[in-house]
Amino acid sequence: MIEIGVGADFHGQDVNKAAEKAVKDAISKSCLIGLNEVVNLQEDSIDENVIVNVTVAVSRPEEIDEQRIKECLPVGQKSIKAVDGGLKVPGLYFPRFGDKDNSIEIAVACIEVCVK
Repeated sequence: MIEIGVGADFHGQDVNKAAEKAVKDAISKSCLIGLNEVVNLQEDSIDENVIVNVTVAVSRPEEIDEQRIKECLPVGQKSIKAVDGGLKVPGLYFPRFGDKDNSIEIAVACIEVCVK
């Protein structure tokens, strides 16, 4: 299964917030129903038999907190790869909302789910 998600941090320019939203967007559009019938996947072995690879594209990949992104994923053996990409577009600048500048940070996530 492969799913794509998009997330934005409108204030604060936080690549992790944008990436978390992108990952949650992707997983909210997918369901692994039927895996137990197709590959005999059982609830008690799901974490060891499901592999979840996430690639997130953001403007500053070196700032991605892999553990924080892994916490967005409900099951499986999780790996996170941050790459250069995403978008940074003009927005509003309100320092009291945590803004450092007037940009919006946008992340794109690709989630790949494999079963052993």
